Amino acid sequence: MRRQLVQLLREKKIKDERVLAAIENIPRHFFLDPAFEHHAYEDKAFPILAGQTISQPYTVAYQTELLEIKKFDKVLEIGTGSAYQACVLAELGITLFTIERQKDLYEHVGKFFFLKKYFNIKRFYGDGYEGLPSYGPFDKIIVTAAAPYIPPKLVEQLKPGGIFVIPVGDDKGQKMLKITKDAAGNLNTQELGAASFVPMLQGKNY
Repeated sequence: MRRQLVQLLREKKIKDERVLAAIENIPRHFFLDPAFEHHAYEDKAFPILAGQTISQPYTVAYQTELLEIKKFDKVLEIGTGSAYQACVLAELGITLFTIERQKDLYEHVGKFFFLKKYFNIKRFYGDGYEGLPSYGPFDKIIVTAAAPYIPPKLVEQLKPGGIFVIPVGDDKGQKMLKITKDAAGNLNTQELGAASFVPMLQGKNY
């Protein structure tokens, strides 16, 4: 079923073979409620704890491909969620710093046996809009929820030459953005089509 999913992602124009291999290596059914287990390798999003979702595999592959990951990159992820996206990134040989604002979800993922495989994932409970300034700057930043605007503190934590992938918008419409920062700190922003994500909220949810 994983091979079939990877073939479907190829047909949907995902080209990075490292990303496809990561998707094939990771048992997505581990990340889902048992009620959805038989559908784990369909290209669909599913609900998880705290009113959040696990993104469809295409979205995970697409955002990961946009980051142009290099081995040993230092990457910041906003929105750990189920940790599926985190594991796909970790498979690519990077060091990942990932923030989750939902306390229940953060604690639930902390008990997830599969994460023991990835010593390169560093988890934090906090406000994604603040990022992790004491651990930055980062080569790449990925946001897995739709922000109403580009968070300036995350832009500050992006290295010159870095890539920032974020969906921006609200329930009336969202766009996937790929932002690159040049050596002088100037931003180049590409709009890459419509997106559909849960909203990126401020603060921490206790």
